[in-house]
Amino acid sequence: MSQLDAVLAHIDENLDASLERLFAFLRIASISTDPAHRDECRRAAEYVRAELAGLGFRADVHPTPGHPVVLGAQDGASDTRVLFYGHYDVQPVDPLELWDSQPFEPRIETLPDGGKIIRARGAADDKGQILTFLEAVRAWKAVTGTLPVGVSVLIEGEEEVGSVNLPAFVDASLPKLRADVVLVCDTNQWDPETPAITTGLRGLVHDEIVVRTADRDLHSGLFGGAAQNAIHVLAGIIAALRDKEGRITIPGFYEGVPEVPEEVRAEWRQLGLDADTFLGPVGLSVPAGEKDRDVIEQIQSRPAFDINGIIGGYTGEGSKTVIPAEARAKITFRLVGDQNPVSVRDSFRAYVRELIPADASVTFGSGDGAPAVSVPLDSPWLAKAAKALADEWGKAPVTIGGGGSIPIIATLRSNLRAEPLLIGFGLDDDRIHSPNEKYALKSFHKGARSWARVLQELAK
Repeated sequence: MSQLDAVLAHIDENLDASLERLFAFLRIASISTDPAHRDECRRAAEYVRAELAGLGFRADVHPTPGHPVVLGAQDGASDTRVLFYGHYDVQPVDPLELWDSQPFEPRIETLPDGGKIIRARGAADDKGQILTFLEAVRAWKAVTGTLPVGVSVLIEGEEEVGSVNLPAFVDASLPKLRADVVLVCDTNQWDPETPAITTGLRGLVHDEIVVRTADRDLHSGLFGGAAQNAIHVLAGIIAALRDKEGRITIPGFYEGVPEVPEEVRAEWRQLGLDADTFLGPVGLSVPAGEKDRDVIEQIQSRPAFDINGIIGGYTGEGSKTVIPAEARAKITFRLVGDQNPVSVRDSFRAYVRELIPADASVTFGSGDGAPAVSVPLDSPWLAKAAKALADEWGKAPVTIGGGGSIPIIATLRSNLRAEPLLIGFGLDDDRIHSPNEKYALKSFHKGARSWARVLQELAK
């Protein structure tokens, strides 16, 4: 039996113990956005530190102005060094009444098709994914006493609230974070039988538009038809930001947006992701993006603009006949290629100011963001990881862009000059951020086996 075979066998034989460790992690209600759970976030950080220390890492919990960061490191058998990133914080569980079980009391469920899942908040995003990596490390240490590569582990507690304090920590800790490759396990497989490596993440800009008109809310009977209505103004601005073809109308918005090579688009089309398969399961049928783009392009390689929330006027029970003096909308842009977050924000604000009519004014929110991230398709690190996944799953992984954003990855890539490898084992139906979040037991088990293989391949 080879070393790798022995490592994989150790993972298989100790799956129940691995699940016990994961369940202990999942019981910690580390909701980062809620101040009432601050102590639980600290508990989660201490749990990660203790797990790393037990695996031979030099590990510490580092305070930040928000929730703490855990950093651990140990050397390996080769000169290659990797940095593994993840987050211990989770989303709120509301509405609690829609959960079929208590969100922080993890359990194994058997589905009608016989498949088994782990049900709990954080099971897929991101505690279960973190543990796939740590269990691979555990197996290597148990079998060989060492790791194929040097490993640093960076686990934060604020990813779900924008990683506000992590960039400053990274800047202050660069020597400790040195790595050739950044490994991230916060993405998905292509399907339950097919692994995936995400080779691109869209960037992000989020902002808020606040429109003000009169100096107070007005009686709509006395002022209706004559006074400017803040909601009307806001609705007009929102409507003007996209045309009938689904294109964003902000001047210069598409600067830096690359065209995907036709051969890549052809490969994507063969994956069978169309309006029926992508939108059908969520009760939709017609793609809302650029009409001349396939749905897979709309979510993988094209920028997007969305309204995330609108607030204004009277929203209580019954009616109140007012003309609102203030209305606001929370918005996000998803960026691709070389789009500059600052330029996009500034162009958006300038365009909105042009649309503001008389008797109305506008202010904005923070307007922060992060650029997109991409991995060269000819990367040797990508090739090594792809081989490891193919060996485990019996088929080549899909390499594709991701529609979401993980802002800190751009920071790590820029500051460390290390290439990111985003290898996740979640599934599209894992209900992350929603009630009844789950994680397939198979994904957890084979995720650990996959990381064991990846670590060996990266050492070569």
